[in-house]
Amino acid sequence: MIKVCEIEDLIEDSGICVLVDNKQIALFYINETIYAIDNYDPIGKAFVLARGIVGDIDGKIVVASPLYKEHFDLETGECVEHQEISVNTYKCKIDNGVYLSI
Repeated sequence: MIKVCEIEDLIEDSGICVLVDNKQIALFYINETIYAIDNYDPIGKAFVLARGIVGDIDGKIVVASPLYKEHFDLETGECVEHQEISVNTYKCKIDNGVYLSI
């Protein structure tokens, strides 16, 4: 596990991008749960997912890419509109209630 930020750096119901081992990871803090997925949108071919709008589709917590509006499930990484496309997800851990580690 690598410490990536402090909990106070996160914004409720929104995303931020962190760099972990030269890889961009999008972090989302929703309902006191932290989700981590690749920041790279494989459809739009750009590092933008942290800037997407979070929401709910059929009980799944998703982020809509700001480019073409495809939705990615924050738990599984699967694209809602194109199930054959997905992004990586990462386990997160809060250390001592202060630091977020991936």
